[in-house]
This record gives sequence, C-alpha cells and structure tokens, in this order.
Amino acid sequence: METKISRAPFAAVIIKLLQGPVYADDKNIWRELQAWSSAIQEYFGKIGMTLEIAEQDGFARIIQPEAGESDETPLPRLMRKQSLTYEATLLAVILREGLEEFDIKSDGTKFYLTQKEIKERIELFYKEQPNKSKLWKDLSRPITSLLNIGILKLNREDAANKDNNQYEIKRIIKAFISNDKLEEIKNKLSNYVNSVQQ
Repeated sequence: METKISRAPFAAVIIKLLQGPVYADDKNIWRELQAWSSAIQEYFGKIGMTLEIAEQDGFARIIQPEAGESDETPLPRLMRKQSLTYEATLLAVILREGLEEFDIKSDGTKFYLTQKEIKERIELFYKEQPNKSKLWKDLSRPITSLLNIGILKLNREDAANKDNNQYEIKRIIKAFISNDKLEEIKNKLSNYVNSVQQ
C-alpha cells in the first residue's frame, strides 16, 4: 500500500524560490515566506542551499555555495551561472548606481526607467569619449541579458518605439552588486573604457 506523504504548508514558497527571486509585492507568498522562514531555511539547508531574505529591499532568494566552500562532496549545480558581456555588466553597474541615487532622493520603493532614460545614463558614463555609440548600437542585447537574470522587468512595452519601453530595476541587483563591488567595477570599467577608446 502506498504511503501518502503530506504536503508541506510552505510548498508554494519553495517552488517560487526554485523558480527565482521572490518579492514582497507578491504579498501572499511573502507572508508565507516570513511565517515559515525557519522551516524553509532548514529545508534548503538539507539540500546544501541557503535562503537569503533581504527584508529592507523586499526580496528573497536561494544561494548555492560554490564547490569547495565546504568539506563535503560537491553537489550538482541547480542554478547555472550566467556570464555577462562587457555591455551587460556596464549596464548593470549604471542601473545599480541609479537605484542608489533613487533611494537617496525618493520615498518610492520601485525604480523605473524608460529605454531612452537608460540610453541617456549610458551616454553620461561616456561623456568624455568620442566613440560612445560604437558599443551601444544594439541596446536590446544587454537589456535582454539583464531581463533573463531578473535584474530588469519589462513594465510597459511600446511596439512602435522601443525608447518608450519602461523597465523596473529590481532590487535583487543589490545582491549581485554591493556598494563596495559597485565602486570596484566602476573603476575597472572606467579604466577599460579609457584604454580602448584612446
């Protein structure tokens, strides 16, 4: 006779976290996440993963330690690492810096930019450079890269004019780029830009 296993009361949260980051604006899931956080942490701990909850920024995600970070036998990777192109990395840094400015100046919680505003921010980064357009002929590729990893979310689409597309910059970007990392990458990118465009 088959034994019926009862479903965990936080099963929906586990599935959502396995699909990607969970945000506070998904109110039902967020409430369950907070109510069952210890049990969820324990569940993921048993399969070698860590639950990270960023209450202040309103997101949660699961992290898989790198092989070699523990003494135990390495586990297969659940989440594939995605390497970003130079343009996508630069765009992420520009957006992360924009979110920092937004948090200082605004009381709002969600940060939106149109594609035109993103272009303007890129041009500011290249203000000293004559060849800025060479790298940015096709902005859709780095934007697509950041959409794929959940840093950007398309909020409003304009089929007639892509410049009017509006994106939300998700706060998960802070997990990818800390303040210290932001300064370090900005310095490296600035040096790179100077070296290739002299």
